[in-house]
Amino acid sequence: MTVRSKQILGRDLKLVKKMRKRKPNFVRSESWRYVRIKENWRRPRGLDHKMRLKYDGWPPSASVGYKGLKAMRGLHPSGFREILVYNVEGLRGIDPKTQVVRIAHAVGKRKKTRILAEARKKRLTVLNLKEVIMKEEKVAEEKLGEEKTEPGEAQSSRADQKPERIRKRKEETKQQ
Repeated sequence: MTVRSKQILGRDLKLVKKMRKRKPNFVRSESWRYVRIKENWRRPRGLDHKMRLKYDGWPPSASVGYKGLKAMRGLHPSGFREILVYNVEGLRGIDPKTQVVRIAHAVGKRKKTRILAEARKKRLTVLNLKEVIMKEEKVAEEKLGEEKTEPGEAQSSRADQKPERIRKRKEETKQQ
């Protein structure tokens, strides 16, 4: 990406924000009338449907005139292209100047930490970093809680508890 295109991108970002403010919130027809119908946009298809025919007093329908800038389509609101990553190999070939990483939802804890470590080495921006860090902090707190108890005491108490329970049960059964 050249310097000129970066300047255009910055200018385009400001323009996109202005355009978003002007664009209406498209709602599904009759969603204001019935509780069972959600506001998620659906195209009105009825033959005499007032919204499809663009009658006055009916909400606007989504159309080509509301389309965003071609250069900005498919970009994250920050202006970077979003790349979905499932494993460490997915980080290859990502340009930190123009692209950002989102770790896939289905990725487990172990892979997430590996991906995060590799992304930090390559200085890549991770969009869902907050979720990953929160999970890591919980795991770290649990480990710290275990370490605060004396290591010899924790191990011996666990090791001794099971045989003691078994011995007590055997003694109780013998007495009966």
